[in-house]
Amino acid sequence: MNNRKCIFFDADGTILDIKKGVPADIPSAIQTLTSQGHLAFLCTGRSRSFIPKEVEQISFTGMITNLGAYMEYQKKPIYQKEITTAEARYALNILRKNRLVPVMEGNSHMYYDLEEYTDEIDWFASLITKELGEKWQPITGNEDQLHINKISAKRLPGCNAEQACKDLKEIFDYIRHDEGLAGKTIEFIAKGHSKGLAIAILCGVLGVEKEDTFAFGDSNNDLPMFQAVHTKIAMGNAPQTLLEEADYVTETMDKGGITQALLHYKLI
Repeated sequence: MNNRKCIFFDADGTILDIKKGVPADIPSAIQTLTSQGHLAFLCTGRSRSFIPKEVEQISFTGMITNLGAYMEYQKKPIYQKEITTAEARYALNILRKNRLVPVMEGNSHMYYDLEEYTDEIDWFASLITKELGEKWQPITGNEDQLHINKISAKRLPGCNAEQACKDLKEIFDYIRHDEGLAGKTIEFIAKGHSKGLAIAILCGVLGVEKEDTFAFGDSNNDLPMFQAVHTKIAMGNAPQTLLEEADYVTETMDKGGITQALLHYKLI
């Protein structure tokens, strides 16, 4: 189709609630979107191992996960950047030394120690463990076989996050969160990787012009995604930094925000 558009959707807070799941209107809205010839990509900081089945069942054209360190097109892997074992071990030591809790995220597993990453740190930690099932593994005992693409570091009271970021900056880029679901988190990703770069690469390969791109987001890690697309749509619960970049602010996802914005832009 000549007017084919490419739309990128963040996960948590945009199409997915960690406790309630995917709002009922979203799968049908995206089905309508792709049935009309548009391209729809999940674009999330979540690891590939932590994509729930109900999101897998949505008719996405493909996925960008791990903040751009992994990409799929039509259910086939097309790119992956894995952090080396030496880099992962070094990061573990630095994070723990500075009182941050490491959550190591990969395509097949997520690694964290249950006694270290608890509901006191994130109220949803047990929910993550339950959802992962066999895809959860402890860090302890697996230090030399961590297959990961990204790290989420959880800040503890009195931690030295600034020093940790300084010590890791030669290896990792990072995004610090101070609001919302990820409010205690610093995300570390292999240098040069981001949602924005992944979007630029995909659009180049697929022959999609920037003027035909849209993105939905609700978090600071969506800023690189916003910078890579033409039309930026912020969810109603987004932080001020994202709202200031948005071309359109829609309702929250539980109030039909995805459908509202797709209708506003006549995409469905």
